[in-house]
Amino acid sequence: MLHQFIFAAPRPGMSEAEFQDYWVHRHAVDYASKIPGIRRYAVDTRLARPDETGAPLFSGCAEIWLDDVDALLAALQSPELIRGARADEPNWAAFWQTIALNTDTEVLLPGPPVSRADGLVKLMVLLKRLPGTTMDAFRRHARDVHAPKVLAVPGLRRLHVCLVPDMFYAVSETPFDGVAMLWFDDIAAMDAALASPAYVDGVLPDAATFLDTRYMHTLAVTEHWIIGPDATEVTP
Repeated sequence: MLHQFIFAAPRPGMSEAEFQDYWVHRHAVDYASKIPGIRRYAVDTRLARPDETGAPLFSGCAEIWLDDVDALLAALQSPELIRGARADEPNWAAFWQTIALNTDTEVLLPGPPVSRADGLVKLMVLLKRLPGTTMDAFRRHARDVHAPKVLAVPGLRRLHVCLVPDMFYAVSETPFDGVAMLWFDDIAAMDAALASPAYVDGVLPDAATFLDTRYMHTLAVTEHWIIGPDATEVTP
């Protein structure tokens, strides 16, 4: 199944709170959810952190699951997207800052069954490989070397690694090569994990060996399910 991420930011003049409310309660419900072929759909809204400075790069992310590339192409050509969701974008999003990634998801720690009410906090990490690193080497390191270090982080409840497949590099380089998603019970558990020796002395130094850390962007979010998930469903 194809797992698409759409990272977005508010249009000028709109606050982050207004942007997130419009995305979750208006755009997602009235427009995006009508696009044919969508199997699951969630909107992740950014959680502001007390130590952050400057405007965030993104204020949220849409996650969309489709059967395959054919379903993606059909969705992109549908009137529900062209005359509906896309036409609505200028009302709430700085569409020139929007980034879309299409990925294959690997579930490395399934954790508890996915549900609308699990209340977990998710950390999304945008990944870009070091210049000169092949995609095969990047993927191999992400799965076989880096992921075990992330799994050692205390309090981790789920871990998914979502990597862009080769077909999406056929025309040009993608802005990012993947997204790692780490779930925790709450903000306090996430903060404790990010301050732990396993993260500070294990995950971060290893990240610098295969990622261009200038583009390693993190986003703490809460999930809002629009379509799905099935209460018994564990993986996308």
